[in-house]
This record gives sequence, C-alpha cells and structure tokens, in this order.
Amino acid sequence: MDIKSDFSKQAIDAAIKIAAIVILVSWCFSILRPFFMLVVWGGIIATALYPLVLSLHNKTGMSESKVSWLIALVGVLLLIIPLVVLSTGIYTNTSDVVAGIQDGSFVIPRPPESMQEWPVIGEKLYAFNTLAATNLEAVFAKYGEQIRELMATLAGLVGSIGGGFVQFIISTIIAGVFMSNAKSCELAFVRVAERLTGEHGKELVALSKSTVRSVVLGVIGVAVIQSILSGIGMAVAGVPALGLWMLAVLLIAIMQLPPIIALLPVIFYVFSTSSSTVAIIFLVWCLLVSASDGVLKPMLLSRGSDIPMLVILLGALGGMAMSGMVGLFVGAVILGLTYQLFTVWLGMSEVADEKEENNQSG
Repeated sequence: MDIKSDFSKQAIDAAIKIAAIVILVSWCFSILRPFFMLVVWGGIIATALYPLVLSLHNKTGMSESKVSWLIALVGVLLLIIPLVVLSTGIYTNTSDVVAGIQDGSFVIPRPPESMQEWPVIGEKLYAFNTLAATNLEAVFAKYGEQIRELMATLAGLVGSIGGGFVQFIISTIIAGVFMSNAKSCELAFVRVAERLTGEHGKELVALSKSTVRSVVLGVIGVAVIQSILSGIGMAVAGVPALGLWMLAVLLIAIMQLPPIIALLPVIFYVFSTSSSTVAIIFLVWCLLVSASDGVLKPMLLSRGSDIPMLVILLGALGGMAMSGMVGLFVGAVILGLTYQLFTVWLGMSEVADEKEENNQSG
C-alpha cells in the first residue's frame, strides 16, 4: 500500500513538473514566435560568415567582436542601399506615371511588328500594346478590373520585397550579436546536443556548421552570383525593371532550377527591341549564366554535403509559403540540415546495432 501511495505521489509530481515545463516552453515560444524566423536566419548568417570573422581577426589583429560588428554594419549598409533605391524609384516612377496620365503626356510606344512572331502570346500581346499606344482610355475601360487586380498584386509583391529587406537587416544585426559571442553560443549548442545525443554532441554540432555553410555558399551563394551576373547583362542590354528580374533569377536559382527559365521573357524582349547582334550576345550571356552553377557549385559547395536537389527545392518552396522571402532562404538551409543530421543519425544507429551484435556474439 505504501509502495502504491509513493508511486502515485511520484507520478503526480512528475506530471506537474512536465506540465509546468510544457506551459513555460509553449509560453516562451508564443512570445518569441514573431522573431523566430529572424533569429534562425541570423544564426545561419552568423554560422556562414564566422570563418570570415576569424580570417579578418587573424590578419588585422582586431578583436572578434569588433570584426563581427564591422561585417554586420557592412551587411546592413548593403541591404539599406537597394531598399532606399527601390523605395525612391517606385515613388518617383509612380508619381511621374500618375502625373503623365492626368495631363495627357504619358504615351506608350507602339510595339514592334516582330512582337507578333512571339510564340503563343505574340499576337494577343501585340494587339493589347497597340490598343494601349493608340487609345489608353479604352484600355482602362475594357480591362479596368484586371488592371486593378494586377496593380494590387504588384503592390503586394513590392511590399513583400520591402518587408523582406527589413527582415534581412534585422537578421544581419542579430547575426552580429551571434558572431560577437560565437564561442559561448557554440558551447551552448554543444551542451544541448550532448544532452540530447550523448557522446555525439560535438560531432553533430560540427556537422551542422559545415552543412549550413555548405548550403549557404553552394545554393544561396551561387544563386546570388547568378542573379548579379544576369543583372549585369540586363543592364547592358537596357532591360527595364532590372531589380524584379534579378529577384526572379534569384528565386529560381535557389529552387535549384535553371535561371534561364526566369530569363526567357527577358530574352524575348531583347530580341524584339534590340539589334540582332545585341540580342544574340545577350542570349549567349544568359546561357553562360544559367550554366555557371556547374563551375560555381564545385568551388563553393563543401565536400561531403551531398544533399538532394528535391530537399533544397521543397525547403525553399515550403519556407517561402510559410514565411515569405526570409523563409525561402531559411527553409532551404533548415531542411537540408535536417536531412543531413537524419542521415548521420541513421548511420549512428546502424553502428550501434552492429556493436551490440558483436558484443552478444563475443
């Protein structure tokens, strides 16, 4: 009877402790949930950039903390500049268009005859542009509802891009905090990993760091380079809305799809508006940019991080659906890391089973 009573007390005590821990954890998660994705992305940035911090620390003699904040400051400036340019450009261009429509000075140029030869959409697009160039009021009267929906979609897209830049800025600042306290952060992760996995804690933390750096450099880094290279080609060819096309290339490249998919409409545009020489050179440039990952990935992707393309694709799409622009980057990294850790964990289980069988047979 005493044993049953003692067991009941222990069970009740354990249940109360577990319930208290669950309540506290869920409460803390609810409080930190709005910042969760930003903190995770900040940690990913810090993990990827910390080797650069160590390199600059060794070369300049500056403390790791100062180097970390210097890198974070440069990153924030690099993000603020395009945000300001984007905001200013949208405001100026929108004001000019509205003013031009009101005073009648806004004129849409007639499309070239060669536009009719575009596959599938050529004739319809030519007819629409011709109508817009000759009678803009008729276009608003006929397609008013569609234009409003399109403008609302574009406004939402621009707002999402602007919000993404702000999130990246906040995450970069968080990354500066992590990098300036890198050793203590790594020690905390090692302790948690050892608590969860025992003797494999340090090994799994080291694997996590190498996997994060591999995905960031091999996937996101290559996508950024391809986006910049495509932007250079479009700028030389005089393609409008340069930033949006570069963003499209970036998204497609992160999803591990050929960037030429995003560049096809631009190629059609250049062929219809520029000379044959310029168009052919631009086409060759786009093909080289799309094929550049065959050279860049072996240079940037760490050895031993063989993550299937499908895992990166699902992580990018799922992350973007969950958290927008930041989720696109975080999803690819987190799902790739989870896949790698799960694979290693399965390998550890197999080794442990083999050891147990050997011990039993011995």
